[in-house]
Amino acid sequence: MWDVAVDLALGSTCAGCGEAGRSLCRGCAQALPRTGRSAWPTPCPAGLAHPVAAGDYDGLLRALVGAHKEQRVFALARPLGRVLGAVVATAAEQAAWPSLLLVPVPSRPAVVRRRGHDPILRMTRHAAQSLRTGGLDVAVARLLRPARSTVDQAGRGATERAENLAGALRAVQRPGRVAPRVVVTDDVLTTGSTGREAQRALEAAGWRVGAVAVVAATRLRGPALPFCPPDH
Repeated sequence: MWDVAVDLALGSTCAGCGEAGRSLCRGCAQALPRTGRSAWPTPCPAGLAHPVAAGDYDGLLRALVGAHKEQRVFALARPLGRVLGAVVATAAEQAAWPSLLLVPVPSRPAVVRRRGHDPILRMTRHAAQSLRTGGLDVAVARLLRPARSTVDQAGRGATERAENLAGALRAVQRPGRVAPRVVVTDDVLTTGSTGREAQRALEAAGWRVGAVAVVAATRLRGPALPFCPPDH
């Protein structure tokens, strides 16, 4: 409510259509996806857990993700969290997981300082809240930390992204005797390299990663490589 009040006081406009008023108008809110779908990248990193997205990284989803992440429109965290929650719910329903642990992909500390917030963590917490309201056993844990420095991924191809992120993350905690299924959360999936590195770090510590859930997935055009996603 505070985020919405601030947006109204400052004279905000809808991040989706530009209509004056709230940061997300009623029409754009109703147009948001309410389920997830498989979003395998091409080429696909070998061993990637099931990637699930609400839709393509385009149009409304792209506008909202950008406004929340770069323009600090904090009121968008809740609707984006509901979208992310619906994606997680799709993955959980397909696999019949009784309990879930959402692990957000960590942003580089310098990026968090520049943006003034951690958008992935903020959305993930709202996603968990919406899922708990729906009756699911869900928690959020910041299990991942940067293990070394990396460079900006923008403009890099699949191979360059994978090389840039190899060994970039580490898990700070091991699971207990009864561990819930882990779902890695992020805002956008492009080549799958970030999700795969997060998965590798968690699995190296003993966690079971069942899916990578994102708000949107970039649709890349190019030749497929020999390795393909497993059947789900």
